Amino acid sequence: MKKFSIAHKFIFFINSVFAAVLLLSYALPYVSPQTIPFLSVFGLFVPFLVIVNIAFFVYWLIKMHKNAFLSLLVLAIGWFVSTPLVKFSNKEVILNDDLKIMSYNVHLFNHYKHEEDVTTEQKIYEFINNENPDVIAVQEFYNSKMLDIKLPYKYIKTKTKTNKFGLAIYSKHPIINSGSLDFKQSANNTIFADILIKDDTVRVYNVHLESLKLNPKKENFGEKSSERLFKRLENGFVKQVSQVELIQQHEYSWKGKKIVCGDFNNTAYSWAYKQLAADKKDAFIECGIGLGKSFRYIYPMRIDFVLTDKEATINQFKTYGDIKLSDHYPVMARLHW
Repeated sequence: MKKFSIAHKFIFFINSVFAAVLLLSYALPYVSPQTIPFLSVFGLFVPFLVIVNIAFFVYWLIKMHKNAFLSLLVLAIGWFVSTPLVKFSNKEVILNDDLKIMSYNVHLFNHYKHEEDVTTEQKIYEFINNENPDVIAVQEFYNSKMLDIKLPYKYIKTKTKTNKFGLAIYSKHPIINSGSLDFKQSANNTIFADILIKDDTVRVYNVHLESLKLNPKKENFGEKSSERLFKRLENGFVKQVSQVELIQQHEYSWKGKKIVCGDFNNTAYSWAYKQLAADKKDAFIECGIGLGKSFRYIYPMRIDFVLTDKEATINQFKTYGDIKLSDHYPVMARLHW
């Protein structure tokens, strides 16, 4: 009995540590990475902390012990003050006049043969054309000779005039204005397109915040040590601050209908997400179901987003978890105003 008591206390001590860390993580979106850089990295671990606390709650519940209330309380607080990790029900309303907006990081259409299947590039085009979005925002775009996205209007911005890498927005509807925010000292960027839909104009931002350069197929995600990996993540999140601020300044001048989508290279528990999602609707939260995992790795990370202004009605959101043609899964929302 004594041994069980000691084990009992030790498990509850570990439980208390994880509960306290999860509770503190709810404050992460309010702290700029420039203020305390190393804290920003912990935003990536929030899903893990949630899962661990659920496990402790179930453990104590099976034991029918009051200790279950600790993790339950912390999880309940998170449900009200933080972005939900899991959606248990979804909304699906299909209207003929819905705008279908897709965001997809295509990993350069497999230009560097990250996928062994040599037909990956053609399969990406086939998938996009079959899903038939009205607008698609493409991150890690490559201006390939085989390029075959069957949408009549486009805005493509490569990093320089001589290379073929960049971002793209394709549309069924006319693009009447477009431009680039041109992030400094970064391979990433954000572009926008003003799209004429009937008699109205919708501005679409295609966002690709500073990459974390994670290679899920390698040890330490391609870094020599976990310490160097941590430092790289920290530097990446700090760099995202100026990029987010540039986007905020640019979109402030636009008072019309708006969609901000893309690969944020950060989770919904980050400062970057909180800033970009302010006064907007998150299509996954409105209509998604499950974890919404968009990065192709065993760990559940939702880093690809579709955000709209508050006036939009979001009718459907889908993460294509079965489309394994890139290191990201494509996401698509149906919406209208």
